[in-house]
Amino acid sequence: MTTSASVPTGPEGAIPAGGTVTDQLVEANQQYAEAFTDPGMDARPVRQVAVVACMDARLDLHAALGLELGDCHTIRNAGGVVTDDVIRSLTISQRALGTRSVVLIHHTGCGLESLTEEFRHELEMEIGQRPSWAVESFRDVDQDVRQSMRRVRTSPFLLHTDDVRGFVFDVKTGLLREIEAA
Repeated sequence: MTTSASVPTGPEGAIPAGGTVTDQLVEANQQYAEAFTDPGMDARPVRQVAVVACMDARLDLHAALGLELGDCHTIRNAGGVVTDDVIRSLTISQRALGTRSVVLIHHTGCGLESLTEEFRHELEMEIGQRPSWAVESFRDVDQDVRQSMRRVRTSPFLLHTDDVRGFVFDVKTGLLREIEAA
């Protein structure tokens, strides 16, 4: 098993003659900037909420949650798991930028459900260096949401842990299902 991602070969994943995907993104930014006006916002989220979610491309968090630009802080990683770096971001979000609520969102069909910590070993064999991070794979998405809630609620660095709620987003229906804390 190789741990390297394969390059898309079909017409759907093909990169057009106009350059790389990054070139296309920079071009899109140029068009965006032409119509851009400074919204005059502060860095503090209007709704005083931080959302921690998986990086999965199927999750359009703003649309799914009815959020607008400036409403929340969004922290994303593989699995939406609460790692030390997520605690770091939440701590800054709360202590420096005024958020008070935390919403955790995992989802159905997550890629971390099919990985194991063996992935780190495979990387070490392929590259010659073991990653310093844990994969944080899981088998039970509900239990992983509960674990993430516990990590937030027990962090000594966070000021506001009374409004921490966890959900599983169904990628087929678009609905959130709330997970009760253990």
